[in-house]
Amino acid sequence: MGPTSGEGWPVPAADFSPELAQASYETTLNQAEIADQLGWDWVSVAEHHFAPFSISPNPMVMAAAFSQRVKTAKIALMGPDTPILNPVRVAEEFAMLDNLTGGRIVAGLMRGTPNEYVTYNVNPNESRGRFEESLKLIRMIWTEKQPFGWQGRYFQFRTISIWPRPVQEPHPALFMSGSSMESGKFAAKNKVGVGFAVTTLEAASKAAAYYREEAGKADWEPAKDNVVYRMPFYLADTDDQAVEDLKVAGASKFKGIGILNPDMMRVLRQTKYFSDSENRDREAQQATNELKDRIKLGQLLIGSPDTVIKQIEKIRDDLGPGILDLANAGQMGDKTTKSMELMATKVLPHIKDW
Repeated sequence: MGPTSGEGWPVPAADFSPELAQASYETTLNQAEIADQLGWDWVSVAEHHFAPFSISPNPMVMAAAFSQRVKTAKIALMGPDTPILNPVRVAEEFAMLDNLTGGRIVAGLMRGTPNEYVTYNVNPNESRGRFEESLKLIRMIWTEKQPFGWQGRYFQFRTISIWPRPVQEPHPALFMSGSSMESGKFAAKNKVGVGFAVTTLEAASKAAAYYREEAGKADWEPAKDNVVYRMPFYLADTDDQAVEDLKVAGASKFKGIGILNPDMMRVLRQTKYFSDSENRDREAQQATNELKDRIKLGQLLIGSPDTVIKQIEKIRDDLGPGILDLANAGQMGDKTTKSMELMATKVLPHIKDW
């Protein structure tokens, strides 16, 4: 959501356009409503700060707006960035959303990116520790029915007892990024679902295999729906038309998340925010932005319905995700709507029961 920028961070606030932002929000809400009407299983929103590629600093607010338009599909928050937030507040807001939607919230807890820590005055080196403590505390807040206190390394609370409580029992489905060995091991040990984004199919498949292996050591077997793969998509009647539409729209080159420029990659390495393996994966995926290469790497679903079905079959065989979290590749008005319709009517019926 929001105009895409590959210029990195920070982007001067003077460049902000209220007209573009309001149009972007309305487009996002309209597309969420269309997806719901077309029978999509969920719509999602993320959290990012201080850059125009995603003007969603509070996914809770956007999810509340979704709840007024999306009547059947689940609403998945692929955020909030819990290390820079108050985990009690996060737990409360998720619970409120779960009540507003009648139990249709999916809780993806994320770490964010180092630039977001700068303004919030949180040490990026503490990211993993703060995240893991937050997740454990949030789950306890949802499940503990008597007031309790928390004295952790990063968070301390004398008394916690939230109102409202979540509708879903024992709590909304929990997801986190599973790209690194550290994350995969933590998720498996704590029986949390994993998601993969801004990566390659090969890297995600290896990470998912490790997650499943670690889950076995913890005496449980993840269901297919415990694994999510996020990627952009665009469908047209033919492969050539899909590529041509993206070229005309200026969306034929995908640079990943705009903040992952060389300067930011250097910061990622210096702060050890990501593990060495994660850094190598992100540098590899930034090495090319050609459409054909990104499709081959399993980072995009582009083409006719028949072609996209074959692309998804490979993802199924290599990675085995139960959920594909799909984002529109570019914004092209009626063509984007048609792409969503083709996915819903020509592709989803073939993959629903896999």
